[in-house]
Amino acid sequence: MKKDSRKNLDKKAASLALFLAILWSGNPVGTKLGLLDTEPLRLGWMRFIAGGLVVLVYSLLTKKSFRLKKQEYLPLFILGILFSVQLIFLNVGQSYTRASHAVLIFTTYPLWAGIMAHFVVPGDTLTKFRILGVIIAYSGIIVVFLNNFSDSSYDYILGDFLCLICAILLAARQIFISNMGQSIAQHKMLASQAIFGILIFFIGSYIFENPTNSFFTQNIIISVVYTGIIIAGFAFMAQHWLLRTYLPSRVIFISLSQPVFGVILSWIILGEDIGLELYLGSGLVIIGSGLAQRKNKS
Repeated sequence: MKKDSRKNLDKKAASLALFLAILWSGNPVGTKLGLLDTEPLRLGWMRFIAGGLVVLVYSLLTKKSFRLKKQEYLPLFILGILFSVQLIFLNVGQSYTRASHAVLIFTTYPLWAGIMAHFVVPGDTLTKFRILGVIIAYSGIIVVFLNNFSDSSYDYILGDFLCLICAILLAARQIFISNMGQSIAQHKMLASQAIFGILIFFIGSYIFENPTNSFFTQNIIISVVYTGIIIAGFAFMAQHWLLRTYLPSRVIFISLSQPVFGVILSWIILGEDIGLELYLGSGLVIIGSGLAQRKNKS
């Protein structure tokens, strides 16, 4: 059996992971901005076209081959479907809740990823500190849900729940990508996600949506540039490289810093009120993240 080459984060990789976490924190805000002027599935396929073009240009400039080996078809098919389903939950969920809620709930995916990695990634085990960190961080999400129920904010409960499912699916996809990355080229994985995303979202939009707004409102353009070119293009490629090179839960746990940046962006760009539950929830997530990153021998 080939020895697993993935390793712990060094300082440069950790800095890149933190920078990506800051970029990712704006993804729900950028998506919500586009949803002000168009439907979830329509916005999705527009985003994937933009991201796919970035991957295509990168692949052509670096002379990457897209020829598939026989053993690559099934994993790439599974990845494409998993990616598309996860993003459907994200876009539809965000249309029913606030961006600040989506940021905080979406950030739970490292918790799920840490648990999954314990069972499927050699050397990526849960320690006592990481288990405690997961529990504390997850309690921050519970605060948001309980506040919705206590304030009768039922309009947000469905959206929050869909975003939580999205977070769990994202965790599974990140672990899957990390394992696949040991044998399948990064650009092939990115291309499969873009192709499946475009096809599934375009067909779904044609069947279920009836958009009346223009393709090119200011909100839609900003949303597609940010979530498509910056996130689905650059950030996806950088994240894939990190997941292929380093232990996935160590990369992913840094993403628990996203709530702070995301909540602030939601307030600045969308004018969303920042309630006490978001401060408390974000604080618990950050404390849990710090504990989860500590090393021990247990």
